[in-house]
Amino acid sequence: MKPKRKFTVLIERDEAGYYVATVPALQGCHTQAKNLDTLMKRVREVIELCLEEENGDVHELDLVGIQQITV
Repeated sequence: MKPKRKFTVLIERDEAGYYVATVPALQGCHTQAKNLDTLMKRVREVIELCLEEENGDVHELDLVGIQQITV
Protein backbone atom coordinates (compact mmCIF):
# COMPACT_ATOMS: atom_id res chain seq x y z
CA MET A 1 0.00 0.00 0.00
CA LYS A 2 1.32 3.43 -0.97
CA PRO A 3 1.73 6.04 1.77
CA LYS A 4 -1.05 8.64 1.91
CA ARG A 5 -0.20 12.12 0.62
CA LYS A 6 -1.89 15.38 1.45
CA PHE A 7 -2.83 17.89 -1.27
CA THR A 8 -4.23 21.40 -1.10
CA VAL A 9 -7.37 21.74 -3.22
CA LEU A 10 -8.61 25.18 -4.31
CA ILE A 11 -12.41 25.21 -4.76
CA GLU A 12 -14.22 27.99 -6.62
CA ARG A 13 -17.70 28.35 -8.11
CA ASP A 14 -18.08 29.48 -11.73
CA GLU A 15 -20.78 31.68 -13.26
CA ALA A 16 -22.89 28.62 -14.17
CA GLY A 17 -22.93 27.44 -10.54
CA TYR A 18 -20.45 24.58 -10.97
CA TYR A 19 -17.81 23.97 -8.31
CA VAL A 20 -14.31 23.84 -9.80
CA ALA A 21 -11.45 22.16 -7.94
CA THR A 22 -7.79 22.78 -8.76
CA VAL A 23 -4.78 21.01 -7.22
CA PRO A 24 -1.89 23.50 -7.50
CA ALA A 25 0.82 20.89 -6.74
CA LEU A 26 -0.18 18.86 -9.82
CA GLN A 27 0.00 20.78 -13.08
CA GLY A 28 -3.24 20.59 -15.06
CA CYS A 29 -5.06 18.74 -12.26
CA HIS A 30 -8.62 20.03 -11.99
CA THR A 31 -12.24 18.90 -12.17
CA GLN A 32 -15.76 20.25 -11.70
CA ALA A 33 -19.18 19.19 -10.41
CA LYS A 34 -22.62 20.59 -9.56
CA ASN A 35 -22.29 19.78 -5.82
CA LEU A 36 -19.48 19.49 -3.29
CA ASP A 37 -19.96 15.79 -2.51
CA THR A 38 -19.52 14.85 -6.16
CA LEU A 39 -16.64 17.32 -6.50
CA MET A 40 -14.68 15.71 -3.66
CA LYS A 41 -15.16 12.24 -5.16
CA ARG A 42 -13.99 13.49 -8.55
CA VAL A 43 -11.00 15.38 -7.16
CA ARG A 44 -9.70 12.21 -5.48
CA GLU A 45 -10.02 10.38 -8.80
CA VAL A 46 -8.30 13.13 -10.78
CA ILE A 47 -5.44 13.34 -8.26
CA GLU A 48 -4.80 9.62 -8.72
CA LEU A 49 -4.81 10.05 -12.51
CA CYS A 50 -2.47 13.05 -12.36
CA LEU A 51 -0.07 11.16 -10.08
CA GLU A 52 0.05 8.29 -12.57
CA GLU A 53 0.83 10.71 -15.42
CA GLU A 54 3.52 12.53 -13.45
CA ASN A 55 5.06 9.26 -12.19
CA GLY A 56 4.71 10.53 -8.61
CA ASP A 57 6.68 13.73 -9.32
CA VAL A 58 4.90 16.33 -7.21
CA HIS A 59 5.83 19.96 -6.67
CA GLU A 60 5.72 20.35 -2.89
CA LEU A 61 3.69 23.44 -2.00
CA ASP A 62 2.59 24.71 1.42
CA LEU A 63 -0.64 26.69 1.56
CA VAL A 64 0.11 30.19 2.78
CA GLY A 65 -3.25 31.81 2.18
CA ILE A 66 -5.89 32.82 -0.33
CA GLN A 67 -6.65 36.38 -1.32
CA GLN A 68 -9.33 37.89 -3.52
CA ILE A 69 -8.41 41.10 -5.30
CA THR A 70 -10.76 43.30 -7.28
CA VAL A 71 -9.13 45.22 -10.13
